[in-house]
Amino acid sequence: MSNNHISGGIPSEIGMLKNLQYLDLSSNNLSGPIPEELGNSTTLIRLKLSKNTLNGKIPSQLGNLAGLSMLLDLSRNMLTGTIPDQLGKLNHLEKLNLSHNKLIGTIPSSLAGMVSLTSVDLSFNSLIGPLPNNSAFLNASVESFIGNLGLCGGVNLRPCKPPKDVIHQKKSQTLEAIVTPVAAVLILLFLVTGTCKICQKTKLRRRNKSRIIVETSQGNDFFSIWNYDGKLAYEDIVNATKNFSDDYVVGTGGHGSVYKVELPTGQIVAVKKFNQQGSDTLTDFGFRNEIIALTEVRHRNIVKLYGFCKHPHCSFLVYEYVERGSVANILSSNEEAGGLDWEKRVNIITGVADALSYMHHDHSIPIIHRDISSKNILLYPDFVACVSDFGTARLLNPNSSNWTRRVGTHGYMAPELAYTMRVTKKCDVYSFGVLALEVLMGRHPGEQLSSFAVLTEQEMDVKLWDMLDQRISAPMDQEAEKVLFVAKLAVMCTYVNPETRPTMRAVSRHLSSTHKKGLFFFNLFEDSL
Repeated sequence: MSNNHISGGIPSEIGMLKNLQYLDLSSNNLSGPIPEELGNSTTLIRLKLSKNTLNGKIPSQLGNLAGLSMLLDLSRNMLTGTIPDQLGKLNHLEKLNLSHNKLIGTIPSSLAGMVSLTSVDLSFNSLIGPLPNNSAFLNASVESFIGNLGLCGGVNLRPCKPPKDVIHQKKSQTLEAIVTPVAAVLILLFLVTGTCKICQKTKLRRRNKSRIIVETSQGNDFFSIWNYDGKLAYEDIVNATKNFSDDYVVGTGGHGSVYKVELPTGQIVAVKKFNQQGSDTLTDFGFRNEIIALTEVRHRNIVKLYGFCKHPHCSFLVYEYVERGSVANILSSNEEAGGLDWEKRVNIITGVADALSYMHHDHSIPIIHRDISSKNILLYPDFVACVSDFGTARLLNPNSSNWTRRVGTHGYMAPELAYTMRVTKKCDVYSFGVLALEVLMGRHPGEQLSSFAVLTEQEMDVKLWDMLDQRISAPMDQEAEKVLFVAKLAVMCTYVNPETRPTMRAVSRHLSSTHKKGLFFFNLFEDSL
């Protein structure tokens, strides 16, 4: 109900809407306090009350909105008092905007518990004191806090002064802090010198033991066939493929070919052999990139790397064999595409979203795939999706600008890559959106992507319905709502402005909620997640 001329107060009866997921009353003429009863709408995912003349304190009951994950926007009102401690319980919230109000006091330290927070804006209030120990606050830009003259801490604000008792304590400990390390350093220096000499001798013995440059990794029982120098594995794979005969090729790519290999143990694996001809700088980069990206990854929707071998004559990676092949191949076949009902298609999209959410938000170092496309999504026998081909993947370095060369598949690359080479998570989000639409349509959306931006919501419904794959029966009832919801979420992921695209964590959660609750939401197109 945003952007109208609604006046008066927000009725407390809204708190009785137990299944309410999205509430947007922004840009109206609403006044009075925010009703405490709103805290009873515990299924809320997105709450926006900005650009009104609401007054009074922020109700502490908003901390009861445990499902609030996308957005809490109370900006541009006349709210007074302090920020309630209870907001710290919103540990799924990603975006918080309390700017342009009359809030006072310190930012509660409890807000450090908002572990999912990625964006915060508290500008133009009268807040003082240190920022909470939360990365979203500590790494936020100056613009997020401008207008608050008393805030300190983080990477962009002035440092906070320590309390006087802390200063006194530090002075009393100075003498101890100087004397104790001196003795420790002398002992450590002796130990390090001895250890270095032992390590040098050990490395020299290992270097002389073998001149073959081979790297191996063991993960499963069948890797008992790999010996310390990799010769046995190399010979087994060469024999099983008859010296990498084309008869065993199941796929090709920019860096090499993929072979189906049956090992002497009877286990079937996929072997990706890298090209060795000419300049192999990019090939070697792709080889090492996949090893780095996949060595520590453990997720049911990401292909498993069993081992790797770098040999003077050829280099290859060994993966689990994913039987059904790529989504691209299945959609290109009328017969196979006819076996992909709507439930399977939604499950495929959900699996890819879960994998990207893990890579972006849950891995120790965020991983950007950079080449999400239907040819790189494989399917297990039960149609569970599996993300593969990490040759162009990039680990996000927090101490780097993360600028890189342009890579990816045409038709899936985010539009901002045309003028910037900076890799971000939102590039993967765009590619995911294109892929999701392709799975629902049965073909790549192509130029139709640009038409979504000018459609009304009703026109969007009609267009998306008409675009669904005609090779299978149209979805009905709740299934139709689910498919349409997934399609709209996919469109959001393809917004031209990367800042308005949702995060993969938000996408994954919303797709999961359609399975658990059977609830589907349609008002998703005015703001970013």
